[in-house]
Formats: sequence, C-alpha cells, structure tokens
Amino acid sequence: MRQDNGLDGSDSDSNTDSVDSHQPFEAAWQAIRNGLRRDLGARTFDHWLKPMKLIGFEEEAGQVRLELPSHFMADWVREHYSDRLRYAWRATVPSVREIDIVAAEGASRPALFIVGEEDVLPPTEQLTGTSGDSIGTPLENRYVFSNFVTGTANEVAFNAARMMADVGVPMFSSLYIHAGTGLGKTHLLHAIGHEFLRQKPRSNVLYMSAEKFMYEFVSAMREKDTIGFKQKLRSADLLLVDDVQFIAGKEATQEEFFHTINEIIATGHRLVISADRPPHELGAVDKRIASRLAGGLVTDLRQPDLDHRRRIVSHKLGQMPQADMPRDVADFLAQRFSASIRELEGALTRVVAYSLLSKRPIDLAFAQETLADLLRHSQRRITIDEIQRSVCEHYGIRHAEMTSARRAREVARPRQVAMYLAKRLTPRSLPEIGRRFGGRDHTTVIHAIKRIKELRAADSELDSDVRSLLRKLEN
Repeated sequence: MRQDNGLDGSDSDSNTDSVDSHQPFEAAWQAIRNGLRRDLGARTFDHWLKPMKLIGFEEEAGQVRLELPSHFMADWVREHYSDRLRYAWRATVPSVREIDIVAAEGASRPALFIVGEEDVLPPTEQLTGTSGDSIGTPLENRYVFSNFVTGTANEVAFNAARMMADVGVPMFSSLYIHAGTGLGKTHLLHAIGHEFLRQKPRSNVLYMSAEKFMYEFVSAMREKDTIGFKQKLRSADLLLVDDVQFIAGKEATQEEFFHTINEIIATGHRLVISADRPPHELGAVDKRIASRLAGGLVTDLRQPDLDHRRRIVSHKLGQMPQADMPRDVADFLAQRFSASIRELEGALTRVVAYSLLSKRPIDLAFAQETLADLLRHSQRRITIDEIQRSVCEHYGIRHAEMTSARRAREVARPRQVAMYLAKRLTPRSLPEIGRRFGGRDHTTVIHAIKRIKELRAADSELDSDVRSLLRKLEN
C-alpha cells in the first residue's frame, strides 16, 4: 500500500467535486473534503472530518486508508459517515471500492461500550446475504431487537418489525416505517435482517440505503450490467431499503425500483421500506411506487415521551459499565434532549467519553459544560417537515405540493417561502434542503431564498405572511 505524509488538504469551498481517476489521490481527497465541508456544514466537518488524514491507498485493490487521531473519533466517523465517504470516493475515483477508517498508531481506546453476550452474533449472521459479491451494506451488529427500547411511541412499529422478521407466513406483503430523523427506523431495519438470518441462516438478506440503490443502479448502467443488478436485487429473500424519499425526482431509478418491489412482493419475498414521511406525502416519488408501498402495513415512530427517554438512557448506561453517571444527570439528559433518540444517545455518549478522556467525574455541571453547544441548539429544534406543514396550512395547499413538480404560482410561491424559512430556521445545508423539497438542486434553493428576500422588501403582504410564519414557528 502506498503511504503519504498525512495529507489532509485545505478547507476552501471549491466547486470542484470530481477528479480524473488518473490524477493523484491527494487531489481527489482535496476535492472530496471540499464537497463534504459544503454539504455537511462547517461545524460538523470541522469537528469530525477535518482531522482526518489520507495515509495510504492501494490502487490495484481499490482501497483508501483514512486516519483519525483517536479510536473514539474513528469509531464515530466509521459509524456515521463511512457510506458517505465511500460514495464520495467512488464518484471521484471510480476504481476505489473500499474505505478503511483507522485510529492513529498508539491512540488509546477508552472502553465505552460492552455488548451483552446475548447480542453477540455468530459469524454467519454478520453478513448481508449469502454471496460475497452482494450489492448490499453489512448489517450493524448493535442494531438488534434486544437493543431497541420500546414505549408507546414505537411499540406498534416494533411489533410489526418482529412479525416481519419471523420466517413464518407474513401477515402483510410489505412493511413501511416512517419517522423523523433519529427515531429508530434504521435500527429496526437492521434488527429485522438480523432476526431473519438468525431463524434462517442461509437466506439472502439485502440491506441498502436508497442512495446506495441509486449508486449501484447507475454503476450497473455505466458498466452495461443492469441484468446482473436486477438479478441480485430480486433474488433477495428479504429486501430492506432505507430512506426511500431520496429516490425522488430520479425517473430511471424510480422505474427500476418500482419493478423491483413489484417482483419482490409478487414472488412472496419480504420487503421493508423506511422513509421520513408517509407514502402519500412522498411528493416527487412516482405515484405507482407510493401506492404499492401503501398497500402493505404502514406504521410510524413518534418522538418518545419523558419516561421512554429515561428508559433509553438507563438502557444505554447498562452497556457502559465504566460510566458512573448520577441519576440527576441521567434525568437531565432525558429532559433536555427530546427531539430524537439519536440526539439523546449522542449527548449521553459525549458526556461519558469526555469524562473518560479527561478523567473527570460526571456531575450536572460537567454535563452542562460538555454539552453547552448541543444544549443551545436543543432549546427549540425546528424541522423542515414542521416548516412545510405550517406553510401549507397558512396558504391552504396540500403537504405533497412541497415536493411536487408543479410550478403554478399558488404552489411555487409557498414552496419558495418554505425553502427560505428552512434555511433561516434550521442548520440544514442547501443540498439537504433541496432533497427535502422533492430532490431539487441546491441552486433552486438559492434562487428561492433570494427571491423571497427581494419580495419581502417590495411586497408588504408577503412580508406579513413570512413574519406570521416566523412567529408561529419560533414560539
């Protein structure tokens, strides 16, 4: 493997996102860093990805090796950004197939998590499918049913997931789980896959995100191997597709996805889909797909109540025997981080990790100091979905119009207002906002923001609308 001197590039916001595969890997890494910083935002990039170094690559094996200064950071980036990094490298240097994210040599490893013996999976259950050339993504070992804390907000979805994982005759043709970010959709999809493999070890379970579906489909078309792609997908005994809303606006991909889910269901195989909204609100997703997905069982995950969040904290602490967290701190976390389970778990992990790394005991003052930036942002977290619903209610249009292709003024203007408010009231990047409005390009979002700013200065009625919406959303 070729080694370098830890080239980590600069942080300029260059618009160059692709590099000829014959150019040096260092140049590719520079372009990838620029794109990640722009897409993820400066704060996220600087905190987790800026310290990452390109330490080696092996062109023949198609492997890139990236290094972070600690095991904690390496584990975190591997868990949250490995897929994004892999897709970015593949899009920039098509010969790259694998990303190896490691900690710097000699970095200490605080033992944060001890998984219970019942959650250790045998080797055959750590694979997605039975073939070595699977186009799916490996299942996460920690996402099993025994690690999912249930409550009134998620018990229906949890029980439906258990039923879909049972190898007996399923009660429904497909399962569609929808929820906001960080409420457990991905956990349930992985848990279904693990349980199905536990009961039927030689079955072919295929898990993939909608973004990976698109990437693999485009790659298959480029390599003129769409037949092979279809065969791999449709041979799955259980197909799990995460975040299906991201296929919005991609006509060729949607056509293939439609035929795939039709065949999976028609052959009696199992289909589980997750998304951030119900099927009828997918907007720019083909109506045939939405109708097909609505034909199975549709269920949701809601925000957990305080008692549920307390039990989540207790469960996670049970997996961290090194953590000595007083009850008042655990209760403080449960009260203050209510937007999502992921946010709550992230806050808990940070407090425990910082305590171990700094060798300081955990008390309320330490938790408040450690989580100061997160606490500021958790005071009132406004979501894009909340903005869209408020705008639709104000203007009397359907929520689906936010993601539709309609350009009539009575729809386009409220949509522009919602984009403007999304940029003003949320930390989401322009590409992220565009995706939530039917897969629109970030330049469309820029135009909408600019247009609403101009109209607010010239149109008192529209300015009054925006002010009214701001008051409603911020209170």
